[in-house]
Amino acid sequence: HEVLACFLLKQLPTYKDAEIVRTRDQKLLDTCDIVVDVGGVFDPSKHRYDHHQRTFNESMSSLQPSKKWTTKLSSAGLVYCHFGREIVAGILEKDVQDSITETIYDKVYEHFIEEIDAIDNGINQYDGEPRYQITTTLSNRVRNLNPAWNEENADEMVCFLKAMRVVGDEFMDKVLYYKKGWLPARQLVLDAVKNRLEADPSKEILLFKDGGCPWRDHLFDIEEELKVSPPIKFVLYPDSNGNWRVQCVPARLG
Repeated sequence: HEVLACFLLKQLPTYKDAEIVRTRDQKLLDTCDIVVDVGGVFDPSKHRYDHHQRTFNESMSSLQPSKKWTTKLSSAGLVYCHFGREIVAGILEKDVQDSITETIYDKVYEHFIEEIDAIDNGINQYDGEPRYQITTTLSNRVRNLNPAWNEENADEMVCFLKAMRVVGDEFMDKVLYYKKGWLPARQLVLDAVKNRLEADPSKEILLFKDGGCPWRDHLFDIEEELKVSPPIKFVLYPDSNGNWRVQCVPARLG
């Protein structure tokens, strides 16, 4: 999605003050420092990031073999793949090489960018007819900001900049959620997993002495990372009224 691609590039010192030129004129494109979503070329060495050509079939896993995602990249995904770590590190105020930067880089791809890549490339979530239509995705909201087919003298750049603000706010909210809410919860879950023998000799019970937190997002990842066996079955914590709550760990997320 070129709107998100442009927003992401604007977060980098190199392109912070760059002018956005919307054109398909090849002579004009040749003068640009970086080109996304048009031009028919994918060549990072020349900062050309289009994905519409027949020869293009890149994914996160093909460009970064350590990654698992096989969804074909859009221009937004291409920019995120190549510049996302630097962008995320800047927002987090961490080093690009920091393991936390890498963790959130992955989370933001899986829970934000991949959806945009898939929709832009016409990849359905599943086979078969859906029971109902979902029309409020970020991609749909951006599409609705395009001028109407019969609107005369519409200023497309005004629409584009409005769309850029919409996707930009949502991207920033996502990264800041991981920074302010997700990371602190992860540390609490990690501590509880490491100290689970204190809660119960079975090692199958997690105890949060000071209250609950969103543990489901983290527990499965941490169990896998630490090779936890047997798997944890129950989570105990006091609620805001001082009563104890017991939650059963689901078989999987969702």
